[in-house]
Amino acid sequence: MNLFHDFTRAITRRYFFAAGSHAVGWAALASLLEADSARGAASAAKTAVKTHFPGKAKSVIYLHMVGGPGQMDLYDYKPKMQEWFDKDLPDSVRMGQRLTTMTSGQKRFPIAPSKFKFARHGKCGMWVSELLPWTAKMVDDMCFIRSMYTEAINHEPAITYIQTGNQVTGRPCLGAWVSYGLGSLNHNLPTFVVLVAKPSNTEQVQAISARLWSSGYLPGEHAGVSFRTSGDPILFINNPPGVPAAIRRKTLDGLQKLNEMNYRAVGDPETHTRIQQYEMAFRMQASVPELTDLSREPESTFRLYGEDAKKAGTFANTVLLARRLVERGVRFVQIYHNNWDTHANVAGRLPDQCRDIDQACYGLIQDLKSRGMYDETLVIWGGEFGRTIYSQGQLSKQNYGRDHHPRCFTMWMAGGGTRPGTIYGETDEFSYNIIKDPVHIRDFHATVLHLLGFDHQRFTYRYQGLDQKLTGVEQPARVVQELLA
Repeated sequence: MNLFHDFTRAITRRYFFAAGSHAVGWAALASLLEADSARGAASAAKTAVKTHFPGKAKSVIYLHMVGGPGQMDLYDYKPKMQEWFDKDLPDSVRMGQRLTTMTSGQKRFPIAPSKFKFARHGKCGMWVSELLPWTAKMVDDMCFIRSMYTEAINHEPAITYIQTGNQVTGRPCLGAWVSYGLGSLNHNLPTFVVLVAKPSNTEQVQAISARLWSSGYLPGEHAGVSFRTSGDPILFINNPPGVPAAIRRKTLDGLQKLNEMNYRAVGDPETHTRIQQYEMAFRMQASVPELTDLSREPESTFRLYGEDAKKAGTFANTVLLARRLVERGVRFVQIYHNNWDTHANVAGRLPDQCRDIDQACYGLIQDLKSRGMYDETLVIWGGEFGRTIYSQGQLSKQNYGRDHHPRCFTMWMAGGGTRPGTIYGETDEFSYNIIKDPVHIRDFHATVLHLLGFDHQRFTYRYQGLDQKLTGVEQPARVVQELLA
């Protein structure tokens, strides 16, 4: 099959010259010619790319805290900062680093020590804030990275960066790469599912969009499927009143024949993606109601995750759904939890945020372990950047705000071949600069792909004449071996 010839044969000479807009479309059409000719018919069959070596993780649950959690209030304990209360951040620490427009105009950058108490936990001795008592119980199961960093300083490019490996939108996200690489385990459910949890505190919710779970230049079926957290999980998943399943099946069969005719005429590979989406939606009519029905979960499950797990849309509820999704063969579950952008009122908002996620994360890890799923399920927790040690706006010992800070932040992983009880990386006394073992987003992505069985240098997709990859080509990326079991 020659896509170029198929496309040009479908356009009449009269139409071509009448529509001058086609002239500027040849560059885009050229990208189709670069694609594998088998993409059309075979792309929709979610077959796996052969892994480069046996992976430890078979699925991923990625918990993204939208807005950027303050590392010094949760995991990056800095006791000496108590002596620095309301003193200016030294120029020797800041070193002229970029600031956001929200604080660049401040006359002062007064130090705001964390108002929360810390204690060491577990055999690994990890310092954990009093806001996370459930998490503190399982630090020996977790792998902490306290030296993450990024170049992005504002939300949209920063979230895009950590999800797709590039600050510019339009690239495939991590979940899409995992779907492309590992393929499907359950043809009645999507390979990649997205859940957006509603925080109990909605003081400052960030906007997020479907661009974050896009498949980019990968075939369209690898995009995330967003499940609603209240009402029907997917709009129009059920047949309209008076339309039985047999009629829906006959309708889809007719649509498939029309789409196949269109594909033969135009050769657009996305036509086959559309066919598969219709078929997936039909199969999900049976699988999704069972998936989202929590009534058969025993009371012990809700004691483990917390009573909020019974409330649709809560973080605890979405995390429980994530376990059920992975249990049924979904490869990648992305959960977004909003309102971590604490420019003000840390004292009022951060406790609510932590209550939302603390017991639920503990419950997820323990549940995966009890079901024998822990070793093959990689759990990731983190935001798009960290927060500043200096206060944004008014400062008191009881309350303060923090601006965005890309130079260092904390993430953690658990299960899926990570090394339990690991504390990796170190920041200075101001939690402002990394002084040991920096981990860039590219390194993080390379490590995650390694856990899944892929060499990030060879895990590529041909697009516009280039072998595209998640870790990009801007700078070398490395697998952080110290994080691996």
